[in-house]
Amino acid sequence: MILAAVSAVLGGAAATAAYGIAGKSSQLFSPSVYHGPGTRHSLALTFDDGPSEGTLPLLEYLDKRGVKATFFECGANVKRLPQVARQVVAAGHELGNHTWSHPRLYLKSPSFIDREFTDAQKILENETGITPKLLRPPYGFRWFGMRAVQHRLGLLGILWTVIGNDWKWPAPRIASHVLQHCAPGGIICLHDGRDIQPAPDVGPMIAAVKQIVPELQDQGYRFETVTEILRPEGP
Repeated sequence: MILAAVSAVLGGAAATAAYGIAGKSSQLFSPSVYHGPGTRHSLALTFDDGPSEGTLPLLEYLDKRGVKATFFECGANVKRLPQVARQVVAAGHELGNHTWSHPRLYLKSPSFIDREFTDAQKILENETGITPKLLRPPYGFRWFGMRAVQHRLGLLGILWTVIGNDWKWPAPRIASHVLQHCAPGGIICLHDGRDIQPAPDVGPMIAAVKQIVPELQDQGYRFETVTEILRPEGP
């Protein structure tokens, strides 16, 4: 669906260009990964677009289940809710860079792309004391300029094995989709925000997580951060 949308925008030679922009395995514009080696019965749970007011109940639930996750946060949301970003770190979760304002990066200038990631990196460092080593481009879209800024900031691009479509689906459908597409080494993408909207409704996501986590734990899966799941030898 994403590839088709990009193809429609770009027109001629669109299939190749769309794959470079949105293909999970594409390395055309920047280095990225979308799954771990799968050598352990483990998964990485990730959340995009936070922090938001809905992040706090999510943190509470993850703590109860003993789950550590990776949060790809937007700089504008960190500026609005710095205390929530700090609580994510205090709870032992990993932070990643998700740009400042959550734009679609394709067709943007390299300077715009650089500024989006650089400004987000600075506020994450200033407010949390953590220097992210991972980024996730909004919508999974990459473009010219990504490789340079990743190299300069020391960031690895992270996509996903399965995305929950939790911004538009009800909780049972989110949970069913994620559970059907899980395999060792997988990276699950959900959202504890909605781009940079204040007070977004992330209730369906939280309800889905309360189905997904216990079911996967019952199947013998353990949850790792993205950095952990990418290590062949494990955390």
